Amino acid sequence: MTAGSRGDVAPFTGLGHALVRAGHEVTLVTHERFAPLVSGSGVGFHALPVDPRAELESERGRGLHRSSTGPGKLLRVARMARALVGTMTDDLVTAARTSDVLLLSASLAPLGHAVAEGLSLPSVGLYLQPVAPTREFAPPMLGGGSWGTVGNRLAGHGVALAVEQIFAPALPAVRTRLGLPPVRRPGAGLRARERDWPVLHGFSPLVVPRPRDWRAGLDVTGYWWPYDRASRLPSEVRDFLDAGPPPVFVGLGSATVPDPGRLSAEIVAGLRRAGLRGVIQRGWAGLAADGDDMLTVDEVPHALLFPETAAVIHHCGAGTTAAGVRAGVPAVPIPIQFDEGFWADRLVTLGVAPGVLPLRALTAETLAAALTRATHEIAFRERARELGVRVRAEDGVGRVVEAVGRLG
Repeated sequence: MTAGSRGDVAPFTGLGHALVRAGHEVTLVTHERFAPLVSGSGVGFHALPVDPRAELESERGRGLHRSSTGPGKLLRVARMARALVGTMTDDLVTAARTSDVLLLSASLAPLGHAVAEGLSLPSVGLYLQPVAPTREFAPPMLGGGSWGTVGNRLAGHGVALAVEQIFAPALPAVRTRLGLPPVRRPGAGLRARERDWPVLHGFSPLVVPRPRDWRAGLDVTGYWWPYDRASRLPSEVRDFLDAGPPPVFVGLGSATVPDPGRLSAEIVAGLRRAGLRGVIQRGWAGLAADGDDMLTVDEVPHALLFPETAAVIHHCGAGTTAAGVRAGVPAVPIPIQFDEGFWADRLVTLGVAPGVLPLRALTAETLAAALTRATHEIAFRERARELGVRVRAEDGVGRVVEAVGRLG
């Protein structure tokens, strides 16, 4: 069970496929728009009613652009989620009634945990970000960094309580419906889960080492890669790659921007100033480019495209960050919101990116300067290559398959 953007869903398609191969019957419960992602994987699908792209493009969603700070945007998206979460509860309960185990993403964990408790089902958290409070870094959803050891942990608890409040309107009805007693103290559900609930994290310990102050039961497995039937790139992409030197990939994933035309023009000008060709992914931001040295694409498997690029420019969503690391190519991080600043900082710390280039600071000049460093300084290429080799050797999916097998 997961909710959010494409990056909150895609890793679970590959994980589900691996569980199917291990003999389990698997259903992905998420937004209808992502049903095509499981096609051919053997994974079933149960649709949730909310369309995340439509919400982001609504007047309420466009209001996110009016807050440039991490906490401000988080409050706005929390209010949006709070208004929508109740519409998903019927489908979550319906899907759970035919299940033996619930595997819950962080985006639905408070609600899914109550459903599992009410139906007496075992459950496991499957998280794509390190959301449990720690002294080692500030909450990723606030952009990461460090507020000091005490501040980091306090902020982590604060974000966790804020997430609980998103689900507060929906939880009483669900608990009553499933015969559970009411939870009378704020955060009681959070504290109950923190005691012993198992959570597996789908990122590499080479990228984010497991915090030393995490309790037992919070484990980092390695990445979970999306399922992809494609064995070759689309012909137009293949032809473009073959027509010249390795291009730079540019993509902002499911992020939206207030002026796609202006941003596209700056990106194209920056690429040309650096003497580089570009593959521009349209994405939810609506990017586009013209010219023989530029190719605009829609969905293209990152696993096939990224290894053939000179570098990747991206928003640092967890999934795109993982794909770039796996490919072993340098990055130019352009974080826009939420946990993207956290992943961008990790790429810089690991030495595979020359620095963070926030969207508000992106011009043709600043982008060209970052690209020149990323593609011409050998250290970035070497560190990216070495990290990619080590990450590809991990088996994060296998760790989850083993854990689910033990539940049976």
